[in-house]
Amino acid sequence: MGTERFEAVVTTLAHEGDVTISRMFGSDGLKANGKVFAMNVKGRLVVRLVAERVLELLASGVAAPFDPGHGRVMREWVAVPDRADVDWLELSREALLTVRRRAG
Repeated sequence: MGTERFEAVVTTLAHEGDVTISRMFGSDGLKANGKVFAMNVKGRLVVRLVAERVLELLASGVAAPFDPGHGRVMREWVAVPDRADVDWLELSREALLTVRRRAG
């Protein structure tokens, strides 16, 4: 579930100069400037975005809040199920830009 979609994201974004492949919460993820911005968790795309965008995605029903299993939702992170009609690469690029802007 979601693995193929995330592999396509990794294949494309791993060629960006500052993007590396990493692990977070036991899942494969992508980092830029030392910060994880996208990962595949249990078949869902989990991305870090600005708060306004998170609220927009939650309100549209496309994404759910991300709880890594500690009973505490991570602010500025959303989980997008594989079945959602969302371009995972586009959303991951948006997350990458979010992390880059914060570093700069």
